[in-house]
Amino acid sequence: MTDDAPTREQLLPLIEAAGRVADHSSLRPWRLIELRGDDRLTLGTALAEADGDDKPSTKPMRAPLLLAIVASYRESDKVPRWEQEAVASGVAHTLSLLLDEAGWGVIWRTGGLTRSKAVAEAHGLTQNEQLLGWLYVGGKPEGKDAGRRKPVDADALLTAMPSGEAPEELRQNDTASKDETSKKKAAKKAKKAKKKAKREEP
Repeated sequence: MTDDAPTREQLLPLIEAAGRVADHSSLRPWRLIELRGDDRLTLGTALAEADGDDKPSTKPMRAPLLLAIVASYRESDKVPRWEQEAVASGVAHTLSLLLDEAGWGVIWRTGGLTRSKAVAEAHGLTQNEQLLGWLYVGGKPEGKDAGRRKPVDADALLTAMPSGEAPEELRQNDTASKDETSKKKAAKKAKKAKKKAKREEP
């Protein structure tokens, strides 16, 4: 990546668009932290501490901007933590696509130290938050094509439900539900016909 990076003003509309991912109960269980300049050195020191290394890690210096993806869990009787984490992941993935579409280079990086205590403290995470990784963002070097993943075998990945008949009780419930729906439709149709006939009376 080059040293170019989107400004905060350029990021805001992209983040707003990424935040429209499916979100059960609209909890917005996520937030982002931007790391620029010396912030990356702070992260490098935290990574070294977590790894028991004497020298700060230089990995955060590979891009001019890092966006830390944080799952910020909310109290909910309906939405479990795993689903809230999926929302945060969805925001990060969507944002990476939007950044790429806007012409920026972007890589999502994680690693074994992502959820270490030292790294969490460096980001100022609360007790109810966890780090999912960072989007490394920078300029795209001229003349260098972006890497592409191998195509997936869609036919193998799209499967049917296991074969076998549904339990008798479920089949009966399904039949009863269809009968009830048919009755409601018939009653509605009859009501409309009655109203029409009444309007046409001399």
